[in-house]
Amino acid sequence: MTASTTSTTLFLARHGETVWHDENRYTGISDIDLTPRGLVQAQALGVWAAGAGLDAIVTSPLSRARRTAEPAVRVTGLAAVVEPDLLEVDFGIAEGRTIAELEATHPREVAAFRRDPAAHPLPDGEDPAAAAARGAEALLRLADTHRGGRVLTVAHNTLFRLVLCRLLGIPGSEYRRVFPAMRNCAITELRVPAATAGQPRQVALMSYNVPTH
Repeated sequence: MTASTTSTTLFLARHGETVWHDENRYTGISDIDLTPRGLVQAQALGVWAAGAGLDAIVTSPLSRARRTAEPAVRVTGLAAVVEPDLLEVDFGIAEGRTIAELEATHPREVAAFRRDPAAHPLPDGEDPAAAAARGAEALLRLADTHRGGRVLTVAHNTLFRLVLCRLLGIPGSEYRRVFPAMRNCAITELRVPAATAGQPRQVALMSYNVPTH
């Protein structure tokens, strides 16, 4: 069998720009709307999707991800499947705040987060290791469900970066350094081989942050 029939291609796309983007506010599980620019970015993702030979489109349950996927759904005729485990990381008390605002009230916690964001998540936030595990498991399930296919997944910046570290064998503490940010509606491509009993999967990063607009 060829690599194309034994491996699945996953395209990861962060949702379009939101109304909190310009102020760099933590959005997390808050359901925040796209800006007009975010809608334009989503349209560009749709143009890309028209020529991508997709077999499936999967999104986070949050509306900013689902709205971003809508142009791709229209041009491909594929139904968008919502995957709950692609929800963004819960940032706890940081939701809706900037890091500077949080630092003014919780300087020690922010300092610890900057030293090791995986070991010291922001107060009341989700455990990054747990988020990485659920997100990685979701992507591997998609790869198994669509074996040999091409799948667009639309989700979130921090979740995707944590998942990339987990799938590629990079310490979670390094996610902010190794993957500083995923650009809105840019494409990151993963090649996921079929599962082999007794052997870990060697997921390959084929491209990162390739613009569609």
